[in-house]
Amino acid sequence: MKTGLTKKQKTTAIYFDEDSPWIEVSTYNTDLKNRMTTFAESYPHECKLIDDDELGCKTFEVKKGRFGFKLTAPYTEERCKAAGELAKKYIKNLRRSEQ
Repeated sequence: MKTGLTKKQKTTAIYFDEDSPWIEVSTYNTDLKNRMTTFAESYPHECKLIDDDELGCKTFEVKKGRFGFKLTAPYTEERCKAAGELAKKYIKNLRRSEQ
């Protein structure tokens, strides 16, 4: 969808305070909009679409406890090497099974 906005202008904003039981999520991100829409349709008491500006931005209200942030520590060099070796092993197995 063409909105006339640059990628830098297409933001995701998450608002919440300590008093309200709701989190407000306003986003242009297509994947997040799709996931939030599906969640809102499946669980209307937990999440609802509150605004669609028709320019690509949707805003949802989600109950606290249903929306999360995941912080991941950077991989150590050892872990990167181990993950690479594991991936190489599975690629070899996949190549064998294709033959």
